[in-house]
Amino acid sequence: MDFTSPTVQFTYDLKNNPFYKKDANNYILALSVNQLNTLGNASLLDIFLSKDNIVEPHYHQNATELVYAISGSAVVSILNPFTNELRNYPIQPGQVANVPQGWWHYEVATSDNTHLLAIFDAPVPEFIAGSDILRLTPAQIWADTYCLDEAKVKETFAPITKTVIIGPPSDCTTTSTTQTQAANVVNPPASSNTPPPTRQRQIIGNGLNFQ
Repeated sequence: MDFTSPTVQFTYDLKNNPFYKKDANNYILALSVNQLNTLGNASLLDIFLSKDNIVEPHYHQNATELVYAISGSAVVSILNPFTNELRNYPIQPGQVANVPQGWWHYEVATSDNTHLLAIFDAPVPEFIAGSDILRLTPAQIWADTYCLDEAKVKETFAPITKTVIIGPPSDCTTTSTTQTQAANVVNPPASSNTPPPTRQRQIIGNGLNFQ
């Protein structure tokens, strides 16, 4: 990096780089070296969630993720590949949960106006989404591998037609609610942040594809 160059960047407004938007209360802003060329080996996602919304199960093949709670509350769930244990870590403002590189995990908001900061030790974090694994693996493979009914597998996964990112989808009609291990926390006041329009373009297995 030539710090005398006229193109050197030291500041950036994340609202200029929306990564994903589900609705006015559930969206993600992104920052990588593509937006801030002095950033070095770091990047982040600015995550806003309402209660029971989920950053879908996924893993980052090139980065560790540190999740910091700014407001609201969430449960960060991590599957430890060495012990085969699913561990649930409730976090409130000022608390963190760390997800090692390559570990399967997800985040569930347990109160409205939840604001999380996900910090990565990579200039552009890559990710593999659970929704893509489910929808892009042929139903026959799921059925033959796990002795399942192929027709039922197809029926079950049929609604998953794209990468989900934040679930459940807006058109979800199920009546079930997410069960989480929540810490007692008073809901913060409503956020005044207004999400920008999304300009997301997903590439499977190629990271967050920041513009």
